[in-house]
Amino acid sequence: MKHIVLCCAAGMSTSMLVTPMQAEAAKRNLEISIKAVPTAEFELEIEFADVVLLGPQVRYELERFSKIAKPLGKPVALINMMDYGTMRGDKVLDTALSMMG
Repeated sequence: MKHIVLCCAAGMSTSMLVTPMQAEAAKRNLEISIKAVPTAEFELEIEFADVVLLGPQVRYELERFSKIAKPLGKPVALINMMDYGTMRGDKVLDTALSMMG
């Protein structure tokens, strides 16, 4: 099973994105775990994640988190602001899947 971690300041706004992403994954018959966490838990979660997507409001953490994740071979990227704002779970899932290869 693949693990996608969404990360924002408190894990609250990204948690709203989890449900539409899970619905889309189920529709596609994909076995994927999707979890939203606050930035403070990034280092605890990176070990278990296949990909980490950051909410636009924590874009300032992208460089630091990428440096932590790179030696582990874990990709980190920003969620597209438009997809995030409109809660487009299908688009965000597509982004995560493309990052996993």
